[in-house]
Amino acid sequence: MELRQHDSALAEPLQAEQVHVTRLYDRLDTARKETAAALRAEYARGESGGSHQARVEREVAAGEHARRLAQLFGVERDLCFGRIDDTDGETLYIGRIGLRDEDREIILTDWRAPAARPFYTATPATPESLVRRRHLHLRERTVVGLDDEVFDLERLSEGDRRTLVGEAALLAALRRERTGRMSDVVATIQAEQDRVIRSGLAGALVVQGGPGTGKTVAALHRAAFLLYTHRTTLERRGILVVGPSPLFSRYIGQVLPSLGETDVVLSSLGELYPGVRATASDTPATAVVKGDARMAGVVAAALRDRQRVPDGDLWVAITVRTSLRDGVEVVVERMTLTVDHDTCVRARDRARTSRHPHNVARRLFMMDILKALAADEAEQLGSPPDEEDLRYARKALWSQDAVRDAVDGLWPSLTPEQLIADLLTSSEALGSAAPDLSEEERAALLRPPGAPWTVDDVPLLDEAAELLGEDEDAGPPADVVRATEEEREAEERYARGVLEFTGLLEDEMMAADILAGRHRDTGPVITTAERARRDRRWAYGHVIVDEAQELSAMAWRTVMRRIPARSLTVVGDIAQTGSAAGARSWEEMLDPYVKGRWRQEHLLVSYRTPVEIMRVAADVLRAVAPDQEPPESVRDGGSPPRAVRLDPDAPGGPAALEALVADELAEIGEGRLAVIVPDARHAWISALFPREGDVLDVPVAVLTVTAAKGLEFDAVVVVEPEEILTQTPMGGNDLYVAITRATRRLTVTHRGDLPPMLSRLERHRP
Repeated sequence: MELRQHDSALAEPLQAEQVHVTRLYDRLDTARKETAAALRAEYARGESGGSHQARVEREVAAGEHARRLAQLFGVERDLCFGRIDDTDGETLYIGRIGLRDEDREIILTDWRAPAARPFYTATPATPESLVRRRHLHLRERTVVGLDDEVFDLERLSEGDRRTLVGEAALLAALRRERTGRMSDVVATIQAEQDRVIRSGLAGALVVQGGPGTGKTVAALHRAAFLLYTHRTTLERRGILVVGPSPLFSRYIGQVLPSLGETDVVLSSLGELYPGVRATASDTPATAVVKGDARMAGVVAAALRDRQRVPDGDLWVAITVRTSLRDGVEVVVERMTLTVDHDTCVRARDRARTSRHPHNVARRLFMMDILKALAADEAEQLGSPPDEEDLRYARKALWSQDAVRDAVDGLWPSLTPEQLIADLLTSSEALGSAAPDLSEEERAALLRPPGAPWTVDDVPLLDEAAELLGEDEDAGPPADVVRATEEEREAEERYARGVLEFTGLLEDEMMAADILAGRHRDTGPVITTAERARRDRRWAYGHVIVDEAQELSAMAWRTVMRRIPARSLTVVGDIAQTGSAAGARSWEEMLDPYVKGRWRQEHLLVSYRTPVEIMRVAADVLRAVAPDQEPPESVRDGGSPPRAVRLDPDAPGGPAALEALVADELAEIGEGRLAVIVPDARHAWISALFPREGDVLDVPVAVLTVTAAKGLEFDAVVVVEPEEILTQTPMGGNDLYVAITRATRRLTVTHRGDLPPMLSRLERHRP
């Protein structure tokens, strides 16, 4: 409940809390100025040059100051949001970060600190030594409201009893209008969410929760908590958060910076492969095949098909003749050089069994072919060569286009994009690489040349990248590589010495390789998150997967490559699985990777979805997934969900839909509204509501169910539920998702009969 300053009964506690909050913001301003000054001083030191050691020390200090300054500016809003008073008479103020005064005394306790935990876990049954818990509501830097929860009235002083105020802070927060971005819930974390947040780092934690249970925001607070608790482990490697779409990543993008954390990479599955930003979707039939674990074998077989030996049907290049009898013939300066078939087979088999990725093993194959060509050349010249002559001959042969063409024809250097595009655009290639797939499945995989990458292509590209490795031939010569590696090792040894000298190595504040990398990079200092985002092979310290029920078996392979330590938070709801390739159970998806090492937390209370809407959602869930239990809502919405008969295709239908949306906007005031539509209607209904800027920032967002996953709105209009039900094999789950995006009002429009599962809706005419 927001309190007014003129209320004389509340003036005293508000004024008292304002004094402390003002002190906290003054200290925050001082810390910002001191940190900014220190950062400028470090940069100024660099302008005058200095020794190598001085430059390295400057980079260490500047990086730490820059990170601290970003944190200090990220916590401006609601810096302090709570207070706890215990039975010993001690008071702690709880906030987004910890602050100390000039005497190094704690004046604000970080919400993640063990001392702050009772603020979230105390209940009337288990008060954990608390006498009172107070929530502070701030508008900018002014205290405008208080909420008190008393656990031991007898221990409160007479003055404190007289100034008890407020209502449940959670319900007050839930009544606020949506802003278009997810907000943190650090001030209103509930006990079941706190268990998720503070669960241990090791192993995989599954957070199963229905709509409105706060599983996503709890997982994000968990990321902040883990970075605070395991700073030395995670700061070097960072945390990856994988969401269902780029829209969702933007939606949650403000939460972690507001909690003072930046060492986190937000990505959709379609962005996990560097250089590709896939947003297009495949048909359900195609998505099922691409997501099947068998595709790992198909990609591997497609690559083996590119590791060839000459046969009667293979024409390598214009300058190369091949046959089963003669092997490879190459014309070099009017001399025909030959590598027989058996030698080609041995070269291929040796490269394959080397256990190196394809593009690395190519060098072994190339050297064997060059040796055979050089030996044939020497034999034809009649002069038995020594080893030095052969080495020179191989180098000279490799400079010949004909020789390069021969090697490329038998063992080409490939990119993942080339391999997957060649596979998916050729029925012959699919027939050879995927004989175990049915004819219908192979037909579903075929695509026209030049088609854009889809989200389901990304795991295939990642699989190919893992099998191909880096193209050694595209890099510098071996002697240059060795020199570079030696230089890097020397820089890391020097950096380790600097860290030992400064004491940072013992404190584990920075790794020698990171410091050396910063010294080599003459550009601006980049964060761990920025480094991780650029590197497909980066091993994260922890990975959070949201809407995880949507990931296919192939997508899980992509995620698991990024977390070899298998430290994961898996967030989702099996009842909301919309992808035909998605999860039917967590065991099915996780047991291949962490069998016996994953645990599950159930979130059973829906804080977001009103009782009236959740009753409708429960009917849908009973019809499409009777084995799943909906969460229990804790609040009334005040407005019963309704059904309106409206034919959008009839004359006047679009205008009627526009009028209905306008009426709903008037009902919610400054809030936000979503029109959730079948996929086939998205384009033309979007044209009815033109927008400028991000779809998250406009009053009316027109979205498909897939795009709406994980988002929330004050009001939702669902168009043609019957079409949503039938557009995919998981249409019932999609309808469940669509009607649970609303926090206040739900309207369903339909032209025909309503599906029986929506019979609870009140019937209205437009």
